[in-house]
Parts: sequence; C-alpha cells; structure tokens
Amino acid sequence: MSQSPSTEQGAPAHPYRAFAMRAGLGVTVIAILLWRYDARPIFRILGRERAAYFGAVVVLYVAGQAMCAYRWQLLAALLKVHGRYSEFLAYTFVGMFTNLFVPGLIGGDTARSIYLGRRYGRMGEAIASVVADRGVGLIGLFWLAAFAAVFLNFAPIPSSVITPTIAVGAITFAGFLAAPLVARLIHLMPRPIRRAGGIVTPYLHHPATLIPAIALSIMLQLMLAAGQYLLAVGLGLTVPLSLFILCVPIANVFASLPVTLNGLGIRESAYLVLFGMAGMRKEDAIALGLLWFTATMLGGLTGAIAFVTTPAPMLEG
Repeated sequence: MSQSPSTEQGAPAHPYRAFAMRAGLGVTVIAILLWRYDARPIFRILGRERAAYFGAVVVLYVAGQAMCAYRWQLLAALLKVHGRYSEFLAYTFVGMFTNLFVPGLIGGDTARSIYLGRRYGRMGEAIASVVADRGVGLIGLFWLAAFAAVFLNFAPIPSSVITPTIAVGAITFAGFLAAPLVARLIHLMPRPIRRAGGIVTPYLHHPATLIPAIALSIMLQLMLAAGQYLLAVGLGLTVPLSLFILCVPIANVFASLPVTLNGLGIRESAYLVLFGMAGMRKEDAIALGLLWFTATMLGGLTGAIAFVTTPAPMLEG
C-alpha cells in the first residue's frame, strides 16, 4: 500500500463536461419543479425563513464536518497513520471547499488523500482511509434510514419507498458481517475488483473496529435531520422531529447518487414525495430542500479559510 493507484486509466476525458452535466441536470430539475408548482409562492416561503434559524443550521452543518474529521482520524489510525486532529480538520475543510468547485477525480476526496498522504509519506494508507471514511458514512446513512423506516414510519410512507430502504440497510449490514470472508476471497476475484478491494482490505479483516466510526456517521445523519427540522421551524412549519429522522435519511440515500451536483433537484424531488405523504404542502417541501442546499453551500465556503491557510505538505523522506 505504499503507492497510490494510477488515475490515468479510466479517468474521464472531460471531467468538467461531466461536472457541467450534473450541475445542469440539477438546475433543470429545480426549474421543472418551480414551473410545475409555481415559483412565486415558493419564493415567498423562502422569504419567511428566519435568519437566526438559518444561521444556526449553517453552524450545525460545519460542526458536522468537524465530526467527520474526527471520524476520518479514527479510520486513519487503524492503518497506523497517527496525525493530529487539527491536521485532519484542516484537510477535511480543504476537501469540503474543493468539492464546491473542482469536478471529476480531482475533487475533495482526492485532495484529502493527497494532503494526508504527502504529509506522512503514506499515500496508499491515506487513500484507503478516505475510501473507508466515505464508505462508513454511507453505511451509517443506510442503517439509520432502514431503522427509521421500520420504527418511525408514522406518516406513513408507502411500501414502494420503505421496502427498498430496508433492503439496502439489510444488504449493507449483511456485507458488514461478511467483510472478513470477503477479505479472504479478494485474491480470487478479477483483477479490477482485486485492485479496488485491496485498498480497504485492512478494514475488511476487522470490521468491528469500524463501529465507532459508523456510530459517528449515524450521529452525523441525526444532526443533518435536526438541521432541516430547524429550517422548517424557521419557516413557521409545525412538524415533528421524528418525521425528519424518517424522511431525511431516506432522501439522502437518493441524493447520495452521483447524478446531480450535491444532490440538487434529487433531494427536492424526494422531499416533495416524502414530506408530501406526511401532509406537508408541496411548496413548503421544495422550499425546505432549497434552503438546505443553500445552507450546505455556505457551510462549504467556510472551507476557504483552510484552503488558503493550509500549505500543501511536501512528501517527507
């Protein structure tokens, strides 16, 4: 694991074109929603948001990213990369800011890998820790969504949404339990799978060591749900927090698909369906999604401080 895998093979020829297509698709979906449900009442609803609540949500989102930095530090330590929390925090915010502007493979995760790998001269382990960080984030999301679908479905959400959500959670849980077996069988798999899986093999051998990081991922998802609940309160909506714990993780499962920029349009469409089933007006659901997208973008911009003040470390040794 002393060398990073080559990014030359399989790299998209025009990463900015793919980036533009994702952003354009998201904007198109939003435009269709605004046209279909009349933009004027949606903009009036956006104007109702109280600044104090919106500001609190931005702060909560940034705090969640600080938690992500600690989660990443835990995962890197499992590979004997012992850095200071301040370093992981700075690199996390550099990656968060990079994600706003840099498309393709040269994105936030790659930036984090390069900063950490060059800092300690262990690029392979740095890449593995970033991949694992992304993976446990998705595991926490899928598990919380499945739990909420089983125990918090008070809306109720139809089985066409609930069943796939529970299935994804069950599949990821089964994969988590089978991780040691998968690690032992990787050398028998085709070369592309063997190369991709080999990078995270140390984590697969001991999945129990990932439990603290997964717990942090679940806590992060709860924070995100609480943040969107605060946005709803700021709009003057009367909705229970349990509804957000149910709907937000399910919506994030769909928004996590790399179809549009930061889930733009996908999340709003999911909110339209999920919150609409619970009795929320369609205009309120769309406005809520747009407010959350804006809050996350503003939160991402705070990474500019780390981006400017953190020097890119040179390879040691």
